[in-house]
Amino acid sequence: MTISLDNAQLTARTLSEALPFIQRYAGQTIVVKYGGHAMGDAALSAGFARDVVLLKALGLNPVIVHGGGPQIGRLLDKLGIVSEFKDGLRVTDEATMEVVEMVLSGPINKSIVRAINQAGGRAVGLSGADGNLLKAEKATRTTKDPDSHIEQIIDLGFVGEPSGVDTSVIDALLKADAALIPVVAPVGVGADGARYNVNADTAAGAIAKALGASRLILMTDVAGVLDKQKQLIREIKIVDVPGLIADGTAVGGMIPKLETAADCVKHGVGAAVILDGRAPHALLMELFTEHGAGTLVS
Repeated sequence: MTISLDNAQLTARTLSEALPFIQRYAGQTIVVKYGGHAMGDAALSAGFARDVVLLKALGLNPVIVHGGGPQIGRLLDKLGIVSEFKDGLRVTDEATMEVVEMVLSGPINKSIVRAINQAGGRAVGLSGADGNLLKAEKATRTTKDPDSHIEQIIDLGFVGEPSGVDTSVIDALLKADAALIPVVAPVGVGADGARYNVNADTAAGAIAKALGASRLILMTDVAGVLDKQKQLIREIKIVDVPGLIADGTAVGGMIPKLETAADCVKHGVGAAVILDGRAPHALLMELFTEHGAGTLVS
């Protein structure tokens, strides 16, 4: 009985301490990039869905943009489609793009929608192609020839970068029913009608800017940005981002995350956070506690 009462008091105190943060974000748009191992773990997926529903119930407007690289890779292997890599980047040819769109806009998107609905929310699945939500252009990458040191262009096929965002489909959905939670698959469409596979972090950043979001939250599989001693960096100013990339503090997949976060803040998003999606209730910790979670880019 005593233990139960103590737990109840702890819960009540936590809710009370969260009040200023709830008031701060009420009515604000929060764009969340959902991906990594959290998507593949049933318990974490269910917890994420409940947290998103709670955000909506507390007056926030969450918009979810999801990835799906591991799921795409597994289906490509099953279908016997061999991926070509150039300079460490997967080339998305026509056959691969068929699988990308099918997986992102189909099973992954709908599984997230179902989880949120099961948790008591009202989610609706969208592709970046719906209503020209996510406009894209062919991504260009270059590499230096090791012998001549001449820059060479890498053709990655149907890999795209955001060229524009039309939020009218999201605006129309929320105007028709303010309780809806958009869940977006990052498939972009070019001016010529071609489909493009857009990095989910980059897509989330473009959508956050277009919506004038208060926060962009990038969920990943590490605690955040780590320094050279592998300790979490709690806060980074956007002016420091180029230096962290140049000195090798940020490497690999953390580079586009940091660049996206800095670009969003530069263009009006209140702040961006890179955090570990494997940590239970990471979203709630970041938004509703003084401690926060992950690395804040401000």
